[in-house]
Amino acid sequence: MPFQISPGVNVSEIDLTTIIPGMSTTDGAFAGLFNWGPVDEITLVDNQTVLLNTFGKPDTNTADYWFTASNFLDYGDKLHLIRVVDSDGANNATETDAGVGGTLVQNRVVYENSSAFSSIGKWIAKYPGDLGNSIRVSVCDSYAGQYSNTSTAETANGVIGQQYVDVTANTNFNLGDRVVFVGGVEAGEYVTGVPATVGSAPSGTYIIIDIPTGGKNGIQEDRGDGKGTTWHHDLKLNRNIPLAASNMLLTREWEFYNNFDSPPGNSAYGETRDSDLDEIHIAVSDATGKITGTKGTVLETFPAVSKASDAKTEDGTSNYYKDVINQRSKYIWWAAHPAWPGDQEGTLKLRWGDATTAGTPNTYTTIQGGAARNIPWLPDSRTLIAGNNGHATSASPFQLGYDKFRNSDEVDISLVLGGPADGTVATYIIDNVAEERKDCVAFISPQKTDVVNVTDLSTVTSNVKSFRLTTDGINSKSSSYAVMDSGWKYQYDKFNDIFRWVPLNADIAGLCVRTDTIRDAWWSPAGLNRGSIKNVVRLAWNPRKAHRDELYKNNINPVVTLPGQGTVLFGDKTLQAKPSAFDRINVRRLFILLEKAIAIAAKFTLFEFNDEFTRSQFRNMVEPFLRDVKGRRGIFDFRVVCDHSNNTPEVIDRNEFIGDIYIKPARSINYIQLNFVAVRTGVDFSEVVGNF
Repeated sequence: MPFQISPGVNVSEIDLTTIIPGMSTTDGAFAGLFNWGPVDEITLVDNQTVLLNTFGKPDTNTADYWFTASNFLDYGDKLHLIRVVDSDGANNATETDAGVGGTLVQNRVVYENSSAFSSIGKWIAKYPGDLGNSIRVSVCDSYAGQYSNTSTAETANGVIGQQYVDVTANTNFNLGDRVVFVGGVEAGEYVTGVPATVGSAPSGTYIIIDIPTGGKNGIQEDRGDGKGTTWHHDLKLNRNIPLAASNMLLTREWEFYNNFDSPPGNSAYGETRDSDLDEIHIAVSDATGKITGTKGTVLETFPAVSKASDAKTEDGTSNYYKDVINQRSKYIWWAAHPAWPGDQEGTLKLRWGDATTAGTPNTYTTIQGGAARNIPWLPDSRTLIAGNNGHATSASPFQLGYDKFRNSDEVDISLVLGGPADGTVATYIIDNVAEERKDCVAFISPQKTDVVNVTDLSTVTSNVKSFRLTTDGINSKSSSYAVMDSGWKYQYDKFNDIFRWVPLNADIAGLCVRTDTIRDAWWSPAGLNRGSIKNVVRLAWNPRKAHRDELYKNNINPVVTLPGQGTVLFGDKTLQAKPSAFDRINVRRLFILLEKAIAIAAKFTLFEFNDEFTRSQFRNMVEPFLRDVKGRRGIFDFRVVCDHSNNTPEVIDRNEFIGDIYIKPARSINYIQLNFVAVRTGVDFSEVVGNF
């Protein structure tokens, strides 16, 4: 008991209830090419919807990888996914007034550890890829009628729409006068026409489809009233509006007017700090339709966020627009503040973020307006540019991606997918992930060119064996931690309405997941009971018995289509060349489960005393676990030795502890011999049974 100085009662607890924990055996791991999503960062994906939303749609360059991931998710719900790129070619789309852009920001960690991005504009696409070139970011400020404003329009011939029209914020212009709109509009914004006099054209909502360059567009003139300058803008609407020969009121509305309930103004938080109009609306849209398939689709909106870096919502979370974007947006990172807006008439009591005088954040100092303040009459709308997928073509980026799975202390995985990996990458996966960790199995397929559109079965067999045996493939790699199948399958791509060839290794790994779900990890995933493969239109080749024999001799598991029984995994060998129990998938996975589970439990024996009590406690922990596995048909028998016979004084003096666990693994049936014996009518079966 603990030492006590004076008399007293001390109560303590000793926990002797340590048990062997349950282990997950269904976690997949994969590194591949995708058009969107974080790079060099492990992302847990649990279904195809998350895969689609996080990593984008498949196309010609990414389909082999996308459907490898998708096919595994047809069987399981835990896939640790890494997107790889060629860092020399990949870029996140950016925006800049200079018209050039692009920078590589692989993931959130890289973004947060990077220096300022102000030289490349205000926004950065969340991830590398040319999908970012379709992102449009529009910021509506609370100044100068950016959300909406009203003006008049007038034409000489009474037609607005298919010809260009001048608009103005002023009224009472006569026919033939030049009418101008103080500020301007942008293509895509809405313009609502309201007749200025009785008998004029009916009202309606139209979309500005063009603002021509040159001509009156962009010409700045002195207003002559001491309040600065005005801009001329010509518009072209999406349809004609017949007009009477008189003025017509036009209400200009922000392109995303209908996606927000009201104009931005002053937040409740800002009012308590004497700020003035600190709110902005932000809309992120799909400018070209490349992301959603529909041009102009609004991807996400951020209403009434604040320009003040200390702004909070009612629940105390940050409402600072930079924080909101970085924490909630799926499409963009913040890069820099816009140039702070001034106010022609009145005062302004807030600048963007912490860009204030004397370096003091959010000092609400009155800033006098004036003509030189250059009011931003229009919402700030930018379409990002210079994004590039940077799809890797060499082995190195893939090897670096799979390196993220090497450390078993950082990520728990059981099944490693090779996808369309070539021999170099496949060998790397086996040697540097599966063999190094020794708690997972790698799944490999031959190359597409080995099996697709090769009509002669002997040639296909030779090609697949060559990938298994030569330096162009995995060079006779012998490992019980790897499994190789025989080919590729043809399946439907609903996103592009075409059929594609996809490697089978994700399905073989998926069969292991299915087996774990309906049985246990020590059951074979092959055969008609558990080996049926999903989403198969046809196989690249269907090996016959003679070809299956050639494959199986070289530790290649055939996948076959059986009439009336579907497409099935018809072998359960690992790539171990040495004949032993470990040349079978179920035995290898049995020992992975036993070793991992018992090793985790054994960690709690560290730093205890190597005496009979500790050794007995270890045996009492392991033996019930193995009895349970035996009862579930995973092993035929076992024995645990942990006593003075293997923990000798020499072992104890070296501060070691030894537990010997002997296992008789259950074996799967690979060969069935059926003997049909004909006997004479008068013969008793007991006379002949057992003699053959």
